[in-house]
Amino acid sequence: MFKSDLLKGKRILVTGGGSGLGRAMADRFAELGADLYLCGRRRRLLDQAAREIEQSHGTRARPLTCDIRDSDAVETMVATIWQDGPLHGLVNNAAGNFISRTQDLSARGFAAITSIVLNGTFHVTNACGRRWIAGGAAASVVNIVTTWVWTGSAYVVPSAMAKSGVATMTKSLAVEWAPHGIRLNAIAPGPFPTEGAWQRLLPGDKQARDYQDSVPLGRPGEHGELANLAVFLLADGCDYLTGAIIPIDGGQHLNSANTFARLRSLTDQDWIEIRASIKQANDRDRAERG
Repeated sequence: MFKSDLLKGKRILVTGGGSGLGRAMADRFAELGADLYLCGRRRRLLDQAAREIEQSHGTRARPLTCDIRDSDAVETMVATIWQDGPLHGLVNNAAGNFISRTQDLSARGFAAITSIVLNGTFHVTNACGRRWIAGGAAASVVNIVTTWVWTGSAYVVPSAMAKSGVATMTKSLAVEWAPHGIRLNAIAPGPFPTEGAWQRLLPGDKQARDYQDSVPLGRPGEHGELANLAVFLLADGCDYLTGAIIPIDGGQHLNSANTFARLRSLTDQDWIEIRASIKQANDRDRAERG
């Protein structure tokens, strides 16, 4: 579908680029010639991803450990990148999420999601945007949101709120920054299985099956399909496209407006077991970060 050198000469930052959908997009960008910066909190995953990308595609992939919740850390990271020259593209993919009854959420649990998704996305976008504007450089930003920005979704309220904020930022800055040649668009994925997200959102085979059964096309998405859409939005051939939020979900949001509404049938004991499963996944992640 794309020319083999479509992104040659492009320098792209992918937040959350060490695993999951971020890694899939980074692989595709490198395959098409882009040089990459991979941002995340788990150094081991970043190093492995960068090494494998460089070996597979012969392009540069630089791992950068950064907690995007920390605006000072983001400024340091972006300043380091700009020492090589301005970025051409930014993909705000880093996120966090888990299912929970809202009455069970602590302030800390709420902030754990919103500080990454909303605050972190803004920190990275604005740090890059100020430099693009000051230097007179055009650029493209792709934000990863969800279909909940249109429908809301029970049991993932912090994520639905934060992703809606990112969608609003996308549309707002698409207008504000258009005179500077900076485009902002967003992708709203449906079911794309990844190890981390699946454990926190769909613990148990039955919940995963029910979720996928709500997709009219009858299957979850393949990572390469989302990566190709991100390539399209970053490439020079769609310079007139900005402020768009594009669903890629097999028609799910048209078929089941409130993604996790079915969870209202769960019992108190079900929620106890779910919280234990999510805690186990979180503990494993913290151990990997050291």
